[in-house]
Amino acid sequence: MGQHPAEFLTGHMALIELQNISKSYDGELVLDEFDLKIKENEFITLLGPSGCGKTTTLRILGGFETPDTGKVLFQGQDITHLAPNKRQINTVFQKYALFPHMNIADNIAFGLKISKKSQDYINDKIKYALKLVNLSGYEKRSVDSLSGGQQQRVAIARTLAMDPEAILFDEPTSALDPELTLEILKVIRELAEEKMTMVIVTHEMNFAKDVSNRMIFMDKGVIVEETTPELLFTSTNQRTREFLGKYHDMA
Repeated sequence: MGQHPAEFLTGHMALIELQNISKSYDGELVLDEFDLKIKENEFITLLGPSGCGKTTTLRILGGFETPDTGKVLFQGQDITHLAPNKRQINTVFQKYALFPHMNIADNIAFGLKISKKSQDYINDKIKYALKLVNLSGYEKRSVDSLSGGQQQRVAIARTLAMDPEAILFDEPTSALDPELTLEILKVIRELAEEKMTMVIVTHEMNFAKDVSNRMIFMDKGVIVEETTPELLFTSTNQRTREFLGKYHDMA
């Protein structure tokens, strides 16, 4: 059996907490009284079959969906109805969501300008964020001139420039070929080494096993198991084993 969530949070208040979250779409229950605690500097991977509620969990954390019932807490404060741009939680989507009519610098600066930051501050943040994703000097490049992997790195840079307390990744490599996937996973791994608080939905099992502090296997809107990678991949839970068995390199 997986460990109880409290075992991961002994002596630590959760940075982010989902309390008793339920969410339905068109009468179909997607999350069922779902609880999740995320502590600072933790890297969590959400696993599970299509439709199990992983992306909905991220969207509720990020503020893009409102739960039918339950609360989202950030540092103990209720942010359930707070808009995404008001949260200290930023999301990197599987589609890069860059503005094609803006150059790279303007894409990264977009949220900072809305936040009324000074131009000097914005310029410093652009350079800092591009350096983190290994794209220094790309400020004036157009979006269309970049590969898919580079575009996703710009999307990550835009998120980093906002100094979020936590980053959510929703299948950030699903639109990329294997070589570009490795490029993005390298960036995320480097952020993990910097102890950035992150929650990711990914099918990259080897990467998730290697980088995660905690892995959560979901099915039908509930948590089936929540434990360390080592224990999850040696689980005796039948449903977990069925799911992991589909990935031949982990079977």
